[in-house]
Amino acid sequence: MDAIIALEDVRFAYRGVSQYVFCGLDLSIPDGAFAVILGPNGTGKTTLLHLILGYQRPQHGKIYLAGELQEQYTRREMSRLVGLVPQDEAVAFDFSVLEYTLLGRAPYIGPLDMPTDDDVRIAMEALEIAGVAHLCMRSIISLSGGERQLVAIARSLAQQPRILLLDEPTAHLDLSNRNRILCVLRTLNRQGTTVVMSTHDPVAAAAVADFVVLMRDGKVVEAGRPEDVFTAEKLSITYGVPVQVLRLEEQLIAFNPLS
Repeated sequence: MDAIIALEDVRFAYRGVSQYVFCGLDLSIPDGAFAVILGPNGTGKTTLLHLILGYQRPQHGKIYLAGELQEQYTRREMSRLVGLVPQDEAVAFDFSVLEYTLLGRAPYIGPLDMPTDDDVRIAMEALEIAGVAHLCMRSIISLSGGERQLVAIARSLAQQPRILLLDEPTAHLDLSNRNRILCVLRTLNRQGTTVVMSTHDPVAAAAVADFVVLMRDGKVVEAGRPEDVFTAEKLSITYGVPVQVLRLEEQLIAFNPLS
């Protein structure tokens, strides 16, 4: 399968910091995959997503998206190709849920133009997919954490991106909301969107991923199919603690026996 995202010999350090987050990073993510970037906190998962999106630029190396060098895309083209759901997002204005979701249509609307009926239809369809269309007239700031995360996913869906990046989308959520979000993402992936999700939770990763990237200290420990990557040895290296892996009714379960 062709890679929709490819990083070649990428080196990146934040301005004013001498230590590299990535030094010679190589990574390919297949087109149409549900890819999970898995690793402990502070290993560079968020930075990797920001590099893919173009928020940050590497000091060295190349990033390819859909077969083209990242820098060849205009900002509008990038916004149509890649969407991001951040872990936390401050909302400065008291938007309704529909108004907030319509922000995802910005790459298709002129700077002085108003959303068309078609834009509203696409936004409502995104809310339907996320299962929160009934909240369309509610204030965004009145929502629970799980509802707001689902609406953030809907806003990114309204962009109609070919690649959807999500930074720890299930962090701090209860089990019910975590499962709702993972189900939405699985459905979206089955409809053809490449999903790239970062997490530190191997259980969530095992539930949805068909491609896994294990990362530690800015390096790829292993990348590939879950059945090849989810081993006690590789997860123990990734997390720096003993990890055991069990298979229960075709579901992989990873846990620290000392926890």
